[in-house]
Amino acid sequence: MNRKWYSGMARTEDWWAVWLGLTMFLASVSSLWGLDLTGWMAKPNTWVWGKFSFDAVLKASGKQGWHPVLSWLVTYLVFTALTCLAAWAMKFDLKRFVAGWTVLFVMTWIIWIIGQEAHFKVPVNEFAKFGLSWGLSLGGGFSYLLALLVGLIIGNFFKGTAGFLSEAAKPEWFIKTAIVFLGIKIGVMSMEAAGFITELVITGIAATFVAYMLFWPIVYALGRRVFHLSRDASAVLASGISICGVSAAIATAGAIRARPVIPVVVSILVVIFAMFELIILPGFYTAIAPNQPIVNGSALGLTVKTDGADAAAGAMLDELMRANAEANLGVRWKEGWILMASLTTKIWIDMFIGVWAFVLALVWVYKVERQPGQSKVGLMEIWHRFPKFVLGYLLVWFSYITIASTGPEIAKTLHEAATPVEGSMRTMMFMLTFLSIGVITDFSKLRGMGKLALLYAIALFGIIAPIAYAVAWIFHRGMMPPAL
Repeated sequence: MNRKWYSGMARTEDWWAVWLGLTMFLASVSSLWGLDLTGWMAKPNTWVWGKFSFDAVLKASGKQGWHPVLSWLVTYLVFTALTCLAAWAMKFDLKRFVAGWTVLFVMTWIIWIIGQEAHFKVPVNEFAKFGLSWGLSLGGGFSYLLALLVGLIIGNFFKGTAGFLSEAAKPEWFIKTAIVFLGIKIGVMSMEAAGFITELVITGIAATFVAYMLFWPIVYALGRRVFHLSRDASAVLASGISICGVSAAIATAGAIRARPVIPVVVSILVVIFAMFELIILPGFYTAIAPNQPIVNGSALGLTVKTDGADAAAGAMLDELMRANAEANLGVRWKEGWILMASLTTKIWIDMFIGVWAFVLALVWVYKVERQPGQSKVGLMEIWHRFPKFVLGYLLVWFSYITIASTGPEIAKTLHEAATPVEGSMRTMMFMLTFLSIGVITDFSKLRGMGKLALLYAIALFGIIAPIAYAVAWIFHRGMMPPAL
């Protein structure tokens, strides 16, 4: 209550995703004045087992002759400084954060490098280039799967280590920062295929309507009439399953003043079921509809209920579908378009969390629990509940288009400097997200939640996933990413 419009700008993960994203975008814009403030970023090479060396597995993103080890060290120092500044502002335990962050960072890079080994990554038509006789042709998706697997092993079998890493394992913060970085990629895509982007945005509006107007009342009615849950439990669970996971559950619980335990329980279910979605859906969609990439991406955006898991699943789907298309369909799709289909849908849904929480607050205050002399709900609540990282994503997107549209030379210079941000930095944040999601996921927490877990499973896989795929098919069937 009585919060200012700028409350939380230095204290929330949402806002710090914006600040970190804008910092790196502005660093890339500095290239227009002859500065190179992003070329230090390290990235892994595709390499072959038996030919390991630092030069073979690592390189700097920029044109300058950075030694790969120095490039990696600078990458660590820059991101450690930025994240520690944010951790200090958010009042984390700084010593625990630095220690946990360092371990996560090193593990992430080891896993990322392993995932780039040619037998795991390269498509069949590049076997001869790397001297291979066999390969899995998983593309970059293997790195994500490996990071998730390692994280889940830590989170479920090495709980002392998971507790040590928990202060730094912040998947929602990492993925929101990556999404702000992604604004650059969307800017590039918008200039390449403006009509395609416009169509995705328009269909995203339809997806938002489906999520709020169809999923929510169905799940709420199921909770009330079939499982006989209370009004507040049904409302919070409906928001968590049908809209946007943890964010929507917490926003709804606050709006209707639900019992504190309800959003906690729902959040646990959201995170754990997101793991099943993340593991199952990308491979499942690739198998059942390998020639419908945008349908699959949009369906993920409607189905997966946390920003972290949706972006992670979208990135994995992008890698798996492009690798499969190159190996089996004879076409090379440009990277990022399938991921963008997933995120565009999800971000539209995210943008209206504040509005929905405000609507529910009105319903609960003035109808469900109406009492004499009750307080009023202010419009400012919409702003406070709005996901701020979306602002960063949109600001970077439109700023990139505005700057790049001023001339071809400026566009070329900006693109070269921004590539490490939307490429290597964004992928690193995705890798950190996968590892962190696994670390904080403890499947043993499902004990004692049989009734709610059953409702969640029925609603998610029996109602939301099929309807979401049908809606995505109606609006996106036949749409293809640009080919290389």
